[in-house]
Amino acid sequence: MTETIFNKHDPFEDVGNIYRLAEELKIQERQVMDFSASANPLGVSKKIKAELRRHLKFLNHYPDTDTRRLRKRLSQYHGIDPETILCGNGSTELIHLTARVLNPKKVLVTAPTYSGYERACKTSYELRVMSYELKRENNFEIKPEEFIAAMQGKQNSQLLTPNSELSEAPCDMVFLCNPNNPTGRLLKREDVKRIAEAAKELRCYLIVDEAFIDFCPEGSVMKYAGENPYLIVMRTMAHFHALSGLRIGYGVFPHDLVRSLREDKEPWTVNSLAQRAAVVALQDKAYRKETFSLLKQEKRLLEKNFKKLGIEVLPSDTNFYLLRTPDATEISKHLKQRGILVRDCSDFRGLDNSYMRVAIKSHKENCILIRELSAIMNHPG
Repeated sequence: MTETIFNKHDPFEDVGNIYRLAEELKIQERQVMDFSASANPLGVSKKIKAELRRHLKFLNHYPDTDTRRLRKRLSQYHGIDPETILCGNGSTELIHLTARVLNPKKVLVTAPTYSGYERACKTSYELRVMSYELKRENNFEIKPEEFIAAMQGKQNSQLLTPNSELSEAPCDMVFLCNPNNPTGRLLKREDVKRIAEAAKELRCYLIVDEAFIDFCPEGSVMKYAGENPYLIVMRTMAHFHALSGLRIGYGVFPHDLVRSLREDKEPWTVNSLAQRAAVVALQDKAYRKETFSLLKQEKRLLEKNFKKLGIEVLPSDTNFYLLRTPDATEISKHLKQRGILVRDCSDFRGLDNSYMRVAIKSHKENCILIRELSAIMNHPG
């Protein structure tokens, strides 16, 4: 376990930035193929599009700042108390809001993981962010007992915190991305529950970010959030429902905390169209079924061809892959020149320039990616 120094490079500049690449290549934005952002390859569902068209005429009204209808539907969907639900401008807003309100002194994150947790925690002056290093030889899997030991501040040969007065103190906030981004690995529900129980004993808030859990719903701990006063579960509709542009996310919080968050939260951060889209998304069973069917087919295609090209494919429980190959950063640059964005992972803590993350897209786009990768790797010049 090591003490974190915040990244100077802003990773958010690299994800989904079709606008900058289109400008650089002097092409239209729709001509860019974006494998860096892991949105559902089906795109926005027809039902959501129809709902948005119906409500365009109501945009003269302010949105419901309490998101009443959406929270009611989320309550029914998950079987949880609507008063524990808070909606936001994507889960990113809620992550920042939670860090600001709780103002933790010692935070634990895995490495590698989503860098937005570190970014959110910069708001605390005396904060120490500690990283629990995931091992490549274990396919970056989390070992629950080791992770709990890191939460407790225990030291051994694998969990050391140099030069910090807080090195042996337990954490007061922990971020657990499940399934993890960028590795795509899912921690089993029972293991997450064990970690949550340990967090409760420590009086440490465990924030489980289930941004990609809709792709593997059997791992969710959403329904247990009400049973543990130190368990927070967050979701976004950016990935499974392809609503990145509308910015809609939500979290389930302990009763006492959700009241404090509402008092500190800016009003009207969830616009009217986002609220309507989210309600429809929860009801769209056909879209969900089609998504799983498409992903099953395309994952077979990609895995087979990545292996043919000599690219190491890490097992993934979600809609993207972490790939390992020599000079992945250079390959990413070559793909950019061809109007294809992938996620260069060299700025993730715990990874290097041999890693890149690739989303699963439509069959046509996946075939183009394979063709371009083959051309680059067979003729690197």
